[in-house]
Amino acid sequence: MIKFADEAIITVASGKGGDGCVAFRREKFIPFGGPAGGDGGRGGDVIFVVKRNLRTLAYLRYRQNFRAQNGQPGMGKNMHGRDGEDAIIEVPPGTIIRDAETGEILKDFSARTWKGALQEGERWVFLKGGKGGWGNTHYKNSVNQAPHFAQPGQPGQERKLKIELSLIADIGLVGFPNAGKSSLLDYFTNARPKIAPYPFTTKIPNLGVLTVNDRDIILADIPGIIEGAHEGAGLGIRFLKHIARTACLAFLIDLSDDNWRSAFPTLLHELEMFSPELAKKPRILLGTKLDLPEAQEHSKDFYAAFPEEQAYCISVFSGAGLDQLKQVFFEKVEAHEASELHSAAETESLFETIDFDDEELPE
Repeated sequence: MIKFADEAIITVASGKGGDGCVAFRREKFIPFGGPAGGDGGRGGDVIFVVKRNLRTLAYLRYRQNFRAQNGQPGMGKNMHGRDGEDAIIEVPPGTIIRDAETGEILKDFSARTWKGALQEGERWVFLKGGKGGWGNTHYKNSVNQAPHFAQPGQPGQERKLKIELSLIADIGLVGFPNAGKSSLLDYFTNARPKIAPYPFTTKIPNLGVLTVNDRDIILADIPGIIEGAHEGAGLGIRFLKHIARTACLAFLIDLSDDNWRSAFPTLLHELEMFSPELAKKPRILLGTKLDLPEAQEHSKDFYAAFPEEQAYCISVFSGAGLDQLKQVFFEKVEAHEASELHSAAETESLFETIDFDDEELPE
């Protein structure tokens, strides 16, 4: 079984260009033919390709070196060497590529840009292969009719990279263990997370696709958070980064628990300790397990307890409130996308209208 992996360190290298060839034309009745050395082939590139069917970086844990093929040397009779094959590295959407030494972000394969969705098979050439060297044919001139010199191929490049995965989701499900996150994901989508009546059933993030009004909405269920998670309690907070790009967070509160009032403040505090920006994301509160008598009793005070929050009571068992919740998810995602499009359009418009006068620029 391949385990979930969201980080990996790899070494990549582009190919060396093939050396140019020193050769001369040697044919019958032409004993002193001119230069005929072919050029070397180009070294292969290092290319990252987005594959939507990938959901983990597990395979990068087992193959940590990616080297493109070197270009072949040139040959006689002006025959060019063959170009080296590229090193193709497939990554899932949401992958962030950093320099392993400096931590600088080199590429962020975000789910969407304001101009549209990330396309299947999007390619990014990270390292170019070395150019092939010229054969001695290129160095013939009126002074030197028989050059014995050819250009060596250019070397390739090598880098050490840190690959990180930040899963792409529209709605992030947040809650204590056994709050009903996996059950909601199972009800709404074709995902089949492990569900059991004990805490920490979910140990890795799970994704599912909910279709509302002909639109796909991706839901993310992350392992349950407990008090003190930012200090390493429970499963910790390492999976919180997978809901950093969501349009909205859904806080699930188990209304059958006598301590339901303290659940939301505790969860919000843990998020703030991890990332203040994450805690400021649009959110809704979901009181779960409404089919249970205890939850029905507590639901009477649920809305009054959080008057400033957008709150709903639901039951996966009975289906109560779930049709309305689908529309709420849809509206949140639509509003988030409209906001992003507006912000991006304003930014581009700003740069289009700025008139940079070279005379006014400081020397």
